[in-house]
Amino acid sequence: MNMDTRILDAGKEYDIKAAGEILRRGGLVAIPTETVYGLAGNALDPTVSAQIYKVKGRPSDNPLIVHITSMEELPPLVTEIPEAARKLAEAFWPGPLTIIMKKSPLVPKETTGGLDTVAVRMPSHPAAQAIIRAAGVPLAAPSANLSGLPSPTVFEHVCDDLTGRVDAIVNGGDCAVGVESTVITVVTEIPRVLRPGGVSVEQLRAVLGTVEVDRAVLEKPAENARVSSPGMKYKHYAPKADITIVDASLEEYAAFVNAQPDATALCFEGEEKLLSCPCVPFGRAEDALSQAHCLFAALHTLDEIGAKTVYARMPRKTGVGLAVYNRLIRAAAFRVLVPRDEMIVGLTGQTGAGKSTVSKILAERGCTVIDCDGVTRDPALYSGACLEELQKAFGRDIIEPDGRLNRRLLANRAFADEASAATLNRITHPVIYSRLCAEIDARRRAGARLIVLDAPTLFEAGADRLCRRVVSVVAEESVRMQRIMQRDGLTEVEAKRRMHAQQTDAFYADRSDFVLDNTVSVSETELDMMLAALGCAHTGEAN
Repeated sequence: MNMDTRILDAGKEYDIKAAGEILRRGGLVAIPTETVYGLAGNALDPTVSAQIYKVKGRPSDNPLIVHITSMEELPPLVTEIPEAARKLAEAFWPGPLTIIMKKSPLVPKETTGGLDTVAVRMPSHPAAQAIIRAAGVPLAAPSANLSGLPSPTVFEHVCDDLTGRVDAIVNGGDCAVGVESTVITVVTEIPRVLRPGGVSVEQLRAVLGTVEVDRAVLEKPAENARVSSPGMKYKHYAPKADITIVDASLEEYAAFVNAQPDATALCFEGEEKLLSCPCVPFGRAEDALSQAHCLFAALHTLDEIGAKTVYARMPRKTGVGLAVYNRLIRAAAFRVLVPRDEMIVGLTGQTGAGKSTVSKILAERGCTVIDCDGVTRDPALYSGACLEELQKAFGRDIIEPDGRLNRRLLANRAFADEASAATLNRITHPVIYSRLCAEIDARRRAGARLIVLDAPTLFEAGADRLCRRVVSVVAEESVRMQRIMQRDGLTEVEAKRRMHAQQTDAFYADRSDFVLDNTVSVSETELDMMLAALGCAHTGEAN
């Protein structure tokens, strides 16, 4: 193909009208949306849909998503609007959610990949909405890339793939979300997510209650499987490089990648300093939204720097992180490597949440538990330079006449304000980290396969770098208050001071693979769900 491709500006009204005119007469235009750029054409014209497949090099059994701008445009496209669809539309439209319903005769099967269902979404990007209105027809708009390559989230990447292949490309800058929309079908008895995206499974369940996740989201589909949604194919979103996901802690990941010849690291921001090879970061480890925003641009960068063999960090499979993992596992053709047999799980949470109770149950199930509180209470740990710094910062009287550390006095002074807590962390955490490494090595040598770090300051001490998975235990504030006062003999003022020196629920959720609510108790079923979600051993298989 060698068409004369016009470049249009999303910020200019006459260019929006020009894009609408091209689409109305049956042309193809690459347009910006809040998720990724889309290759748009008239969804109701079977010849246009066929042309979209041809331009992308996309199999014709891979359904296209139909884009609209208002609920008034939906009824002609479907046989009915189920109540679940109405609830989802009210909660998430306009936005990055696609809903699959039974199609009406108005929608050609060329658009739906031969299926009797149609996938519909209402984009929130103002330029996308304006272009759909200018066209006067619903638009089929899969990602504006050649089939199998990373989806484009920046204008330049659209131009690289589609210049000369389409009538026009509309420059709308960078896409905000960065991964394609969540796709959910409501034609099944229980609504099912077929592709995760910018609306998380947790958000969908908050609206609908029970929502299933299709096995194809995380697993390799059968070679000739008929797909119900875009993005379910075996290999997708892939750069030219061979990508392998490394399922490991940060420390294990860095050690493995640094030992590989000619490797490139697809890592999180800030991790470059641990790696001795070229690095391409894609967001922050604790921020799945930043990962989603950066992933496809990072995959394009791998091609730009000529990367051949790439080892990628494993994203968390919670919230929008599930969408990031879904795209990355397909870019890697489902290649996942685990450098070490044993798994280290960090167990943390706010004081009074009941973390120790969970730790005890895991030990009873055969896990090897390292009590980090016990490590920090070892008098031998705070000696030499560390002890001198503590006395200098918090007073000579924190040491009793018999040489013991007065932990309660130290805690009262250290948790008096944020600056004091930060000083305590700066002095003690490097010492604690070194001791934890030694404790883990000892358990490994003894043959432990599932090691749990019961660590109240897991993140603050940087010990999460040692963990392949992290679990946080949370509970309601009033419950934690009572537990702390009873456990430690504290006054309400002392308990509040200690609680307020800790992180919020959101802090733990953003950094954890699983969150257990222990306001009342943690059931055996919840523990089973947690272990399954983490990919840990079952009862009796830990050692």
